[in-house]
Amino acid sequence: MKQYSASESVTVNGVTLHYAVAGEGAPVVLIHGNGEDHGIFSVETEQLTAAGYRVYAPDSRGHGANDPLPEYHYADMAEDVYGFIKALNLGKPALYGHSDGGIIGLMLEIAHPGTLGALAVSGTNLSPEGLIPSFIEEYTAINEAHPDPLITLMLEEPRIDPEELKKIRIPVLVTAGENDLILRSETEKIAAALPDSETVIVKGADHGSYIVDSEIMGNLLIGFLKRNEK
Repeated sequence: MKQYSASESVTVNGVTLHYAVAGEGAPVVLIHGNGEDHGIFSVETEQLTAAGYRVYAPDSRGHGANDPLPEYHYADMAEDVYGFIKALNLGKPALYGHSDGGIIGLMLEIAHPGTLGALAVSGTNLSPEGLIPSFIEEYTAINEAHPDPLITLMLEEPRIDPEELKKIRIPVLVTAGENDLILRSETEKIAAALPDSETVIVKGADHGSYIVDSEIMGNLLIGFLKRNEK
């Protein structure tokens, strides 16, 4: 996509975040998952800009064009995005987060209620125990053989109390793939705890197949945003 490289940057919370921006209209912030970068949202960005939105897609700290760090915590990442929104004067943007991006979105709105106008999360968990056991076993073994602070992050965090989700009073779209890395019970727990949520389980999809190089999530997101415009 034209003009969608992470060519802009802003320093927040003690780190420099590179980000891409495209389109004109109401702001939508896209937050990628662990070990990814903003480029996973190339299709969604084309869809959102065509639908009249301005997309901001930062690389999370230590990811993409940003300098790697020796350790990571979701609370820091949530503060990064909060600082990003304030530094760019985005008002109350909508935010969509995939995987770790969803965790960041939930923690941001818990810590700073009313920052966002709407929130959508995909393949998101409240604790490592919300991941399927085989994934935990596989990545525990990988991390023991070759320690990686990003793997350590997802094996040890987050620790979100479902009761905290009740603080989130904005509309939230909760999605997951039918064959996700996240337990179905975890997705249902998140949706049930949120005061204003809707849930979509994408048939035949895994953790990212309906997001990366797919129009499915973009269509879901645009429909959700249109339904909740004020």
